[in-house]
Amino acid sequence: MKVGLHISDFTWDGGAEELRFRLADIAQRAELAGVDRISVMDHVWQIGHIGPPEHEMLEAYTALGWLAAKTERVKLLTMVTAVVYREPGLLAKAMTTLDVLSGGRTILGIGAAWNEDEARGLGLPFPPTAERFERLEEAILICKQMWSGSEAPFEGKHYHLARTLNSPQVLSRPHPPILIGGAGEKKTLRLVARYADACNIAVYDPAQAAHKLEVLREHCATEGRDYGEIEKTAQTRFDLGEDGENVQRTIESLHEVAELGFTVAHGSLLGVSKNRQFDLFAERIIPALEKF
Repeated sequence: MKVGLHISDFTWDGGAEELRFRLADIAQRAELAGVDRISVMDHVWQIGHIGPPEHEMLEAYTALGWLAAKTERVKLLTMVTAVVYREPGLLAKAMTTLDVLSGGRTILGIGAAWNEDEARGLGLPFPPTAERFERLEEAILICKQMWSGSEAPFEGKHYHLARTLNSPQVLSRPHPPILIGGAGEKKTLRLVARYADACNIAVYDPAQAAHKLEVLREHCATEGRDYGEIEKTAQTRFDLGEDGENVQRTIESLHEVAELGFTVAHGSLLGVSKNRQFDLFAERIIPALEKF
């Protein structure tokens, strides 16, 4: 089982002046420990279950550019891009830039967006749910077209591009893998079956996660897609306890998740900026999960 580190909390000792150094150090230590991928959130305010909106939050693609410069091997992605926060042509260009400058280490994590408060707060678009899903599908098609080398126009319901020129092209071939986040059974998992190379499903309730995989399998059958082609990414949290008291329970829980068919455990490490927590993660969790 591969391990992904999701960095979702930037409220660390030292404040903004030290943030870039701490972020680089965390990423480099994660890479050295064998983490397969690192993600950041595509939020502009902190989200409720982590902290108040006033806590520090970095813009996702700028942060990933910094991480690309400070690492050599790990894959880089947002978990996940809010489709309505950027025009798809610009998103494809940002992803292309990240892919080229990272040496082909990107994954496009994308979803329909959900945080209306931050969107309204900063004047970002936030149309109704049905429209956001329509825009999600069109954005995926635009990215794939721009990464294919085609310069043809794109005429959708919501987006209209006169020329889909994209130079330089991505290094990842045929294009950066597309991960669609979320587990909505009617829309999200159908889009995964139709377009995605990977899904991201919460595994806090293993029975519920197993059900979501069955729904995805059914959508794949309907779409004529090979279910086995889709990478199953488990959204989790690594809460190891102050003294590591939760380490064994975490390993056992993720072993159960692996048996469901998930091949990547991707989550936030509570206390990621603390040396003791990171050492437990590197020395106990990553080696254990690699055996699954």
